Amino acid sequence: MFYFLGQLGDQLSALNVFIYITFRTGASMITALFFVFLFGPRIIAGLRVRQGKGQPIRDDGPQSHILTKAGTPTMGGLMILSGMIVATLLWANLANPYVWLVLLVTVGFGAVGFYDDYLKVTRSSHAGFGGKARLGIEALIACAAAYAVTSFGQPPFSTALAFPFVKDFLLNLGWLFIPFGAFVMVGAGNAVNLTDGLDGLAIVPVMIAAATFGLIAYLSGNAVFADYLQIHFVAGTGEIAVVCGAVIGAGLGFLWFNAPPAAIFMGDTGSLALGGMLGATAVATKHEIVLAIIGGLFVLEAVSVIIQVASFKLTGKRVFKMAPIHHHFEHLGWTESQVVIRFWIIAVVLALVGLATLKLR
Repeated sequence: MFYFLGQLGDQLSALNVFIYITFRTGASMITALFFVFLFGPRIIAGLRVRQGKGQPIRDDGPQSHILTKAGTPTMGGLMILSGMIVATLLWANLANPYVWLVLLVTVGFGAVGFYDDYLKVTRSSHAGFGGKARLGIEALIACAAAYAVTSFGQPPFSTALAFPFVKDFLLNLGWLFIPFGAFVMVGAGNAVNLTDGLDGLAIVPVMIAAATFGLIAYLSGNAVFADYLQIHFVAGTGEIAVVCGAVIGAGLGFLWFNAPPAAIFMGDTGSLALGGMLGATAVATKHEIVLAIIGGLFVLEAVSVIIQVASFKLTGKRVFKMAPIHHHFEHLGWTESQVVIRFWIIAVVLALVGLATLKLR
């Protein structure tokens, strides 16, 4: 909305500031932060009244969780999404198709997660939305988004896969880019979902990844910077930085209430939405492989579950004491704060490695 004030810059030069992506990204971050601060307590109070017993706690998990986390409301992703959407609508260029692409994937995945949370709360059970049905809906949303990405750009680049550390090589996937892009988005959404198991564990790595991809989107969408760094220029993706700024601001506001002991959990509403948002950003900016580096913590969590399930089905034995892997470390004797903070450190290191791919080509 405010972006269009910049169009009046020739009449009042002070309005030119609304043209700059950097200014609007910062403003988006602050707007989302204060929105969550302002409305967060009301949202938490409303969810606590409606949910009663709150999010069901796993019986097979650490016993401390049953004592300390019981009764905590879930669906805190509503706080994040509302702050993000309001800030984006206020500060992003709404004529930019990439803004709507990322928003629609985020909201679509969030809606799936909301329904899953709703079923869990109303049934007082971990059995939410059926796995196949949930993945099917996510895949449909992601395929539509991947197809949109191919239509925004010019072929063959729009259907090509770029590789980090390599300057010029592109692998043209053709129509296979659509299922590939969908896989990235669905995989990212569910990987973040699996990571969301401890207070603050998921939201901080998400903010770190959003900040990193905000910078990547800004650089990829700027022809001068993209040429200097020898990365692929994707016209229009710079505006995604404003969306990433909104995620960071809303995430900071949510963390205020999610810090141990959490007053609210993110739930599938938030984790699926934020993971989908990161996946959509990676696909739009042609940094799908870099997402696996920057979001390596999420990949680790997802792989630990895959290994655990495969091992148990094939051999009847478990590789980890409990999956996802953050629970494994809890069973080894790490405190919750040790697991969370150490995983944050890993997320920072991986983000730095991901950023290094921009120059090491």
